Amino acid sequence: MAKSLPRRHNWAMNLSQAYFCGAWMPLQDAHIPLSDVGFGLGVTVVERLRTFAGRPFRVDEHLKRLQRSLEIVGWNAATIVAEVREAVVAFPDVNAELMAPGDDWYIAVFVTPGDLPTATQPRIGVHGGALPFAGWADKFETGVEVVITDVRQTPANCWPPELKCRSRMHYYLADQEAARRQPGARAVLLDQQGFVGEASTANVVAYYADRGIVTPRIGGVLPGISQQVLFELADTGKIAHIEADLTPQEFAAADELFITSTSICLQPIVRVDGKAVGGGFPGPVYRQLLDAWSKKVGVDIASQARQFAVR
Repeated sequence: MAKSLPRRHNWAMNLSQAYFCGAWMPLQDAHIPLSDVGFGLGVTVVERLRTFAGRPFRVDEHLKRLQRSLEIVGWNAATIVAEVREAVVAFPDVNAELMAPGDDWYIAVFVTPGDLPTATQPRIGVHGGALPFAGWADKFETGVEVVITDVRQTPANCWPPELKCRSRMHYYLADQEAARRQPGARAVLLDQQGFVGEASTANVVAYYADRGIVTPRIGGVLPGISQQVLFELADTGKIAHIEADLTPQEFAAADELFITSTSICLQPIVRVDGKAVGGGFPGPVYRQLLDAWSKKVGVDIASQARQFAVR
């Protein structure tokens, strides 16, 4: 059983307990049948949280976004969210024996329609594991390179940008293009009008000395929980922030650029399509905001990632 393993055992992620269809069970026992509409059509509503000091962060905000996604697809949102809330709050305690002191985990939520498109018996899952810091711990200091891809965001008449779902073929294709053009780079997608939208699985943020923080218009991208945290930190630090359409040229000409998402929180973009942003290294506003974020959550975000990059 999991309790007999050392706290930092590499199998911890595989032996964690998952909530699935009303019960807690070992993650490897949670199976979605081929008959599930979520598998057959890719119809799956998702949400992703992380912990700080072992407790889920911004639960209310994540569940509000989940509820909105469920309302868009027409499922029983209130009932599903209530069940998910109980599982998310319980998750760290159920898996406490596997969580190393000072480490943190991601918590993933998914809801499928079940075997019927009407979603009268949806399948609800909450699972997680140790954050995969090894993939990006160094980026807090070295920065991230991005490529503006030819693959664009899905138009709103396919599904609203605020719907967080598992249908992410456009992200996959954009990441493949970015990898071909610049190995190791992240993809940034434009919207259908040619303005900067978002990175694959992250919001993008620009900073200009004469304008402050500028983000793509919230109505055209997935509303990021981490982006909202960033706005709060900017307010505290007296940094202006606005929403505006940004052309690729305006985006690349920013004094500083960032990506922000639940797992990484905040990292600097240092190159766009091979060209340096600012001085080509993490800037002072990024460092100010990351430091403020670490103080807000009581965890040195970059140091933690380096410490647990190898488990």
